[in-house]
Amino acid sequence: MPNFFLDNTDLQFHFDNLDISEIVGIMEDDYEQAKLFNYAPVNYEDAVEGYRKVLEMIGDMAGNSIAPRASDVDLEGASYKDGKVSYAAGTVKNLKQLAQADLMGMIFPRRYGGINMPFPIYMMAVEMVSRADASLMNIFGLQDIADTIKKFGNEEQRLEFLPKFCSGEVTGAMALTEPDAGSDLQAVKLSAYQNNEGKWFLRGVKRFITNGNGEVLLVLARSEAGSKDGRGLSLFACYGDETVKVRRIENKLGIHGSPTCELQFNDTPAQLVGQRKFGLIKYVFDLMYRARMGVSAQAMGISQAAYEEALKYAKEREQFGKAIYNIPAVTNILLNMRTMLESNRALFYSAVNSVAIKEQTEEKIEKLKAEGKPVAELNTALKQMTKRANLLTPMCKYILTESANKISYDAIQIHGGTGYMKEFKVERLARDARITNIYEGTSQLQIVACLGGVINDILSEEFDEKAMKEYKGGLVRLHNVLKEIRMIFKDCLKYILDKKDPVYQDVAAKELVDLYSYLHTGYLLLEQAEKESRKVFIANRYIIEALASARKNAELIKSELFSDILHSDKILIH
Repeated sequence: MPNFFLDNTDLQFHFDNLDISEIVGIMEDDYEQAKLFNYAPVNYEDAVEGYRKVLEMIGDMAGNSIAPRASDVDLEGASYKDGKVSYAAGTVKNLKQLAQADLMGMIFPRRYGGINMPFPIYMMAVEMVSRADASLMNIFGLQDIADTIKKFGNEEQRLEFLPKFCSGEVTGAMALTEPDAGSDLQAVKLSAYQNNEGKWFLRGVKRFITNGNGEVLLVLARSEAGSKDGRGLSLFACYGDETVKVRRIENKLGIHGSPTCELQFNDTPAQLVGQRKFGLIKYVFDLMYRARMGVSAQAMGISQAAYEEALKYAKEREQFGKAIYNIPAVTNILLNMRTMLESNRALFYSAVNSVAIKEQTEEKIEKLKAEGKPVAELNTALKQMTKRANLLTPMCKYILTESANKISYDAIQIHGGTGYMKEFKVERLARDARITNIYEGTSQLQIVACLGGVINDILSEEFDEKAMKEYKGGLVRLHNVLKEIRMIFKDCLKYILDKKDPVYQDVAAKELVDLYSYLHTGYLLLEQAEKESRKVFIANRYIIEALASARKNAELIKSELFSDILHSDKILIH
């Protein structure tokens, strides 16, 4: 029977090469928690052994329980009747099984009923769940709702909400989007007001809310009457009680097991999370790190599932007297899929670790502050960590979700006509993949979010250090190729900056961000190839193709083609 952890050698490679000892030490209070909880690890090695057991358990559950139900969940979907939302039968079984295994509180401290898993381990779990059923990730992966309450709420709120998430008693939703405020969250209008006793209430409409039927809602609302921008927004937690009306659920292309709701808040009692006016500029921004990583993990899982289905079908399907796996045109597609899959996973866990280190450093600083200890040095380090996470998070979301669409598209192509039929999984995977590069910020917005870090070349010191490193054998050639790509990037960056034209920077953003991603991912793969010979093939194929793409990007940046975009108003308007 399949185990989605044990059958994935690349995922195991990343687990075996995790370097999270510092993160775990902070989470475990230098392993002092072992004195309070008999199941807490006593050292790092003990912690890693426990993480592996958890991932093997999730891998077994994903492969043997969740995945077999996925087709029926997709067919049945979530339903809406008389104002109530119901999950598909398979989704109900999945959530019950996950709760019984204490997995609905993976990332929360033990004192609230969680199992205190580090963020990278949680993301591995989300990837496997997504491979089994992408729609389930949209419920399982919303543990981050409670994580925001843990970070920014008060202790009373933590004690109220977190144990309910950990036990599976409640699921959550983040209610951000509105009919007139999609990606532009500064335009949120839903109002929050106080009565004479100082209690908060919510009034207004939210749209496209993933798992909006959840029992606990985290709501971005306008708390400052008369304000127009993000400084007038605060964050609130409330229950999805009788004052919250689900007006409808959307009839979607994919992820049918996950209900997407339109909500009307009718003077709903709410609790302010954190400080007023910080809802968007601090709390939602922080939440988006994890939300974008969650969707990246979802895309990663869909990509893995699509590749596995394509590979299996190619080996079984015979044409012209041989398996189509042995037809070079098909083989090349499969090799491209595998290269994309493994290079994306390298980028993904690099970004995940950046977010995890940033978050744990923030917690360490708060702890030291409470103890009256100096934090100046850590604050300086945190600034660089934040810049890195601010770059890699949107870069990862952009590249992985675009790739999921490409990989699932190619999986259908390998299946031929049968892949277009609902009897085969790849049809569902392609539909599920399509939303990933739209929600939690479209690919275009992710590129914009990356641009500042790329323009400022914030990884320059890392790249310079890597350029000075010495490699052996065939890796020397690949190292030189990355040096050439670095020169191409610097030349393109100078060309853009010399123009002193912010509009031109925006027009050339995609090509410039792509160039930067080739460098970061290429160096990650080069380091992996040093550790494991199997990775040499992936590094070679990725880096050589990246050079060709880099040259193309440079030609585009310096060509007259972009002038058409700059003057599009004259071209497109008739």
